Amino acid sequence: MIQSPSLSALPGIRHRFFTREGGVSEGLFTSLNCGYGSADLPENVRENRRRAAAQFELDEPDLQTLHQIHSTDVRVAGVERWQSPGAPKSDALVTDRPGVVLGVLSADCAPVLFADRRGRAVGAAHAGWRGALEGVTDATIAALERLGVARADLVACVGPCIGRDTYEVGPEFPAPFVAQDPDHARFFKTAPRSGHFHFDLAGYLLQRLARAGVAASATGHDTLDESGRFFSYRRNTLRGIRDYGRGLSAIALEG
Repeated sequence: MIQSPSLSALPGIRHRFFTREGGVSEGLFTSLNCGYGSADLPENVRENRRRAAAQFELDEPDLQTLHQIHSTDVRVAGVERWQSPGAPKSDALVTDRPGVVLGVLSADCAPVLFADRRGRAVGAAHAGWRGALEGVTDATIAALERLGVARADLVACVGPCIGRDTYEVGPEFPAPFVAQDPDHARFFKTAPRSGHFHFDLAGYLLQRLARAGVAASATGHDTLDESGRFFSYRRNTLRGIRDYGRGLSAIALEG
């Protein structure tokens, strides 16, 4: 598992960017697949999630994840509890309560974890290109502010995601980002394939967080490139494989 130095330095906060290692799943899903949306055996996913929750000294039902739909919707966890599968459709979670682990699932999209320097609340967001562009991180910050956290007290970390040198996108792709701000052209560079580009998802998110007034860093891991450590939707797609495992990133307040 991977930890952020900036988040690790905060009192009362626990977090983990889990790799694909340390679970019980086999084959395509080897080994810590935490997503019920895959075709993995449900009992394997449940055991993997139990192992992840144990890193926070909590149980599998305390690990709250979502049915992610590339939205900007945010849920408050801790008051309402749900079971996965069957989780609500949303792409970010916040809480001001200990005893609950906020988790997001990813396999190239960017997990973003948030924590209050004063230990009052935490958040977790799933940011693919669409959610990043439409503002899922801004929505998460706003939800944390509604819990009484000042954004100047927030620290965020962008976890392992598809990297700028491997994330190839089509010719139509830069337009909505550049329309948002001409400066966003710097997050695209010409790819070897004619008319295509490479996109720096983590870089775009870091700028967006900085402009929102939040101190942010990134782990710098490329999920597509590091096949032994991370699941990757794009890697499997390039190989003609339709399914894929889901990696977990999680954060919690200590009780």
